[in-house]
Amino acid sequence: MANRQDGLAEALDTEQRTVSRLYERLDVTRKRAQAALREAYGRGGSLGTRQAMVEREALASEQARRVAQLNAVERGLCFGRIDDGSGQSTYVGRIGLRDESHESVLIDWRAPAARPFYVATATDPGGLVRRRHLHLRDRMVVGIDDEVFDLEGMSEGDRSTLVGEAALLAALRRGRTGRMGDVVATIQTEQDRVIRAALQGALVVQGGPGTGKTVAALHRAAYLLYTHRDTLERRGVLVVGPNPMFLRYISQVLPALGETQVVMSTVGEMFPGVRTSAVDAPAAAVVKGDARMAEVVARALELRQAVPDGELEVELDGLRLRVPREVCLRLRDRARAVRLPHNMARKLYVTELLKELAKAEARALEESLHIEDLVVDGEPELSQPLDLEGDLDEVDLRLASRRLWGEPEVRRAVDGLWPELTPQRLIAELLASPETLWSVAPPGLDWSELVRPMEAEWTVGDVPLLDEAAELLGEDDSARRAAARRSGEEQAEQELYAWEVLQTTGVAEEGIFERADMLAERHADDGLGLTTADRAAADRTWAYGHVIVDEAQELSAMAWRMIMRRVPARSLTVVGDLAQTGSAAGARSWGEVLDPYLEGRWREERLLVNYRTPVEIMRVAADVLRTFAPGQEPPESVRDGEAEPRAVRLPVAGLPALVAGELAEIGEGRMGVVTPDARHAEVAALFPDGDLDAPVVVLTVRQAKGLEFDAVVVVDPAGIMAQSPMGGQDLYVAVTRATRRLTVAYEAELPEPLARLA
Repeated sequence: MANRQDGLAEALDTEQRTVSRLYERLDVTRKRAQAALREAYGRGGSLGTRQAMVEREALASEQARRVAQLNAVERGLCFGRIDDGSGQSTYVGRIGLRDESHESVLIDWRAPAARPFYVATATDPGGLVRRRHLHLRDRMVVGIDDEVFDLEGMSEGDRSTLVGEAALLAALRRGRTGRMGDVVATIQTEQDRVIRAALQGALVVQGGPGTGKTVAALHRAAYLLYTHRDTLERRGVLVVGPNPMFLRYISQVLPALGETQVVMSTVGEMFPGVRTSAVDAPAAAVVKGDARMAEVVARALELRQAVPDGELEVELDGLRLRVPREVCLRLRDRARAVRLPHNMARKLYVTELLKELAKAEARALEESLHIEDLVVDGEPELSQPLDLEGDLDEVDLRLASRRLWGEPEVRRAVDGLWPELTPQRLIAELLASPETLWSVAPPGLDWSELVRPMEAEWTVGDVPLLDEAAELLGEDDSARRAAARRSGEEQAEQELYAWEVLQTTGVAEEGIFERADMLAERHADDGLGLTTADRAAADRTWAYGHVIVDEAQELSAMAWRMIMRRVPARSLTVVGDLAQTGSAAGARSWGEVLDPYLEGRWREERLLVNYRTPVEIMRVAADVLRTFAPGQEPPESVRDGEAEPRAVRLPVAGLPALVAGELAEIGEGRMGVVTPDARHAEVAALFPDGDLDAPVVVLTVRQAKGLEFDAVVVVDPAGIMAQSPMGGQDLYVAVTRATRRLTVAYEAELPEPLARLA
């Protein structure tokens, strides 16, 4: 025992010396970046020439990013060491660091040189003799775990300092904190395949509860940004999650991995100006999510491009302006034929209709002036015929059109035939009009589920409809395009100057990959100082370089249309579990949702090992899955738990005492109370101030997706099963959120799928 303790002490001392040197390098690097940032801001570029401003912002933006990166990796800077057969040791960490001689002292976990740390196995060590995991608290090494692949290949001294237990199981035993932790130190081989898969094409990661698919996908985002920065820096990466609570839960993972340039959003936040987490009733969700709703929106828009029943008549200053119906029809068809979005085609339509109204005005004026004004030898003589319409040339028509457009009566008439619309107005008026829905809905689509008041709040299911409307409507951007043309030459000059700035200031040589065109573009509009993530999040039409969709089985067909608009290159990571589909509009198969866009050109990785959920709890989950989704197989759990799951019959009022007892059992950790939608408010009232950072948080099943807790109490399982057509899958999700203890609280009878707990 004494020898073992001596070996541990020696190993800790050795690794502490190395880790301390690495933190010294981190401090030096960070101080230099902070000094460079202060120097950049001190240049006062905003008071000088435009070139001075570009130079200042080049340095400031890149050094600010570097400082943020260096601050983010403070916790757990170095977490691993690999020793090869030649006696060479390599340290692996959250970022790469070099010494004063520019020699590598810490390898970034995403670098190819670090991959053996993740993929070495006993059967295929890849030339390694040992893999060592380092556990840090602040800047102190407090634990070591060794995995030996070739004991004979190690020196006697190294053999004497072998210590520790499996790093993965040690990580799993730690209490939850209310935020997802990264697994950069404990990535398993099957997860590494996901993380380092090629950028091109679509990768589907199918994995059951506890398989680490979400955290692997987030590490993939960091890896892709590191490996393909030239490709992704300009366009960015979008991560789509199932709800705001989930995004808050995972929010610290990417910064801890050294990446801050990622946009995170839910489906309910993907339309600028709308942020919603409200959900529709299951029947309405199914209809709104149906791909045929794209046809409904398009037909509803066509109805707004109207033709009068008879002549178009406008009363103006005592004159009656008339445009024949067939002329209005011809103008509408011509505007449609250009195949521009509605609001852009409107400009053509309005221009042509104003010309017709100008001609009609001339005709009306001509009629009013054509009077009998001469008498010769007692006989009336008509004045010479007027041809005011024929006398109009293009200049006259343009001036008359401009004048007419200032008349409220004319504007009302034009807007009645081809109005300028916003997506919000089009969709709100559509859903509030049973007559319109009846006329535009295709056969078999139950449009009656969609009817609601104009003032109803937006739901998550509305957001893809708004996006569809925005795509069809467009906007009249002629003024912006004219300004862009005027600034084109200036932009080219700025790109050239920006590149010179990056070279002469040395920023380009420091491993900071800001592109000259990105830097110049940052100063060509009002986005001065904004990051790629900032600009992308505010732009509905932004085309991302890569999109990661988590809990992807929940997305409807209409939501997939919206996602695919964001990634024209079709570079995606699709993460989910078909057995956990809770939305009535969600996926039944990956081919069903992806083939319309990818035509079978997607690949699938399956994660089959459950690292999170104990065997005892997974037996209960397997019973539920067999009942409601017999074709799906649960993942195989690799660890035993500390307690058997149990069921307790008690009223809701008794929950506080039950929860207090469970908290005492788990000690340090977090607890989730999962309820049916209808009982969430009732149960939440018993646990005030419960959020993700509190010891206890009360959640619906939808809110709990993707989260994990040390202990979970599932309230009213029968209510969960009955709340939607996918209630069985909801129950499966609920019982698989626990990493240590599961309790089911019920009042009447325990549902049959949970009979094991009786």
